[in-house]
Amino acid sequence: MTARLRHDVHGSKSAPVLVLAPSVGTLPEMWDPQLAAFAREFRVVRIAHRGHDEIDVPPGPYSLDDLGGDVLALLDSLGVDRFSWCGLSLGGMVGMWLAAHAPERVDRLAVCCTSAHLPPAQGWLDRAAKVRASGMSAVADAVVPRWFTPEFLAKRPGAVDRCRSMLLSVPAEGYAGCCEAIAAMDLRPLLASIQAPTLVLAGAQDLPTPLPHAETITSLVPGATLVVVEDAAHLATVQQPERCTEVLLNHLLDRPGGAA
Repeated sequence: MTARLRHDVHGSKSAPVLVLAPSVGTLPEMWDPQLAAFAREFRVVRIAHRGHDEIDVPPGPYSLDDLGGDVLALLDSLGVDRFSWCGLSLGGMVGMWLAAHAPERVDRLAVCCTSAHLPPAQGWLDRAAKVRASGMSAVADAVVPRWFTPEFLAKRPGAVDRCRSMLLSVPAEGYAGCCEAIAAMDLRPLLASIQAPTLVLAGAQDLPTPLPHAETITSLVPGATLVVVEDAAHLATVQQPERCTEVLLNHLLDRPGGAA
C-alpha cells in the first residue's frame, strides 16, 4: 500500500517535470539552494520520503519498492507521466530504482552522493533501533557532522543548524523504516538496465557514500558520467550550491558540454 508523501510544486505547469528527492533524514527544503534556478526551467516537484512527515507514517520496515511505488503513485495523482529525477543519497537510490523499474517514465537521471549498495546492513538496523528507542536526537550528533566538511561546520553554523532541525523533525518511525530500506538494498544488478542519461555527482570528502560508491554506479550504468565536486561532503548541494546547480542543470537540460 502506498503512502501519502509531503510534496510541493514550483514553476510553470507547461514546463517539463523535474522531481527532487532529499537524503534520509532531510526534507524537500534541502533543495532550497537549487529551487529558483530549477524552477525557471522545470515544473519542480519536491518530495519527502515515506514517513518523513507526520502526514503519513506507516510502520516499518520499508523497502526501495515501497519508496519507489510511493513516488509513482504521487506523480500519477499529479498527472505526471514522464519526468526527470534528481536525488541525493536516499533520493538517488530511489531514482535508480525508478529508472530501472519504470524506464519509460524517466527522461534524465541525476544521482548525488549516493550508493547502489551500502553495507554493513547491521549498522542501519542498529540506527533504526536506536531512534525507535530514544528518538531522533539520539543520532543527530553522530549523523550531522558527517554531512559536511569540518571547515563548513565551523564557518556555516546557520546552514548546519537548518539541516539538523530537519533531521530532528523527521518522525522516528519514518526514519527507521528508511534506514531498514537502505540496509536491505542492493541495486547493483539493476543498473545495467537503466536507459536514462545519467549523471553521478559525488562530493570529494563524502564520508557516508565515499567516491568508490559513485564510481561503481558510473561503471554499471550505461553511458553514465561522473562529476566530483571538490570541498564538499555528503550534502554537496548544500555545501557547494552554485557548482552543484551548474553541473546538474547542464545535465538535466542536456546542454552542450554536458556536466562539465
